[in-house]
Amino acid sequence: MFLIKYNKYRFSKSGKMLSVGALAGLTGGLAEILWIALYSNLSGSEAAIVARGVTQSLFPQITSLSSSLLLGIAIHMVLAIILGIAILIFVRSFLPKTAPALLEPLMVIGLLVLVWTINFFVILPLINPSFVTLVPYSISLISKLLFGMSSALVFTLFNQQSRS
Repeated sequence: MFLIKYNKYRFSKSGKMLSVGALAGLTGGLAEILWIALYSNLSGSEAAIVARGVTQSLFPQITSLSSSLLLGIAIHMVLAIILGIAILIFVRSFLPKTAPALLEPLMVIGLLVLVWTINFFVILPLINPSFVTLVPYSISLISKLLFGMSSALVFTLFNQQSRS
């Protein structure tokens, strides 16, 4: 009987963690899209080029299709959800429960800067070198910082909710 209760508790806790991570990823991905749209509007560039660049990075053979814009956004959001879940699992696994409250958001943002660095200086130059030139590095870094801040906010809000 104890094992059944324990497994149900563990499953519900894991399910909640996945949901919170997915929500954090969604908010982070949306923050990035809104930031790139704002930048594109202010700079006179075209935000759709970035979405098509995402498609080109994974499926170069279909970049010319009219659906490559929507596919790029969908790919971006799926990757954002995966990243949100991965960041939450990593932070909750390695950050002590007794750590100061400010440490978690700083760790989240720091991890996302690390992700940005690996993406823009290692992975993207290998799979799609032109993608790293679509927006200035500073704009793409701000995009990832916004992802981190919005994700950290989701984590903080759900931490407070689970304590009360």
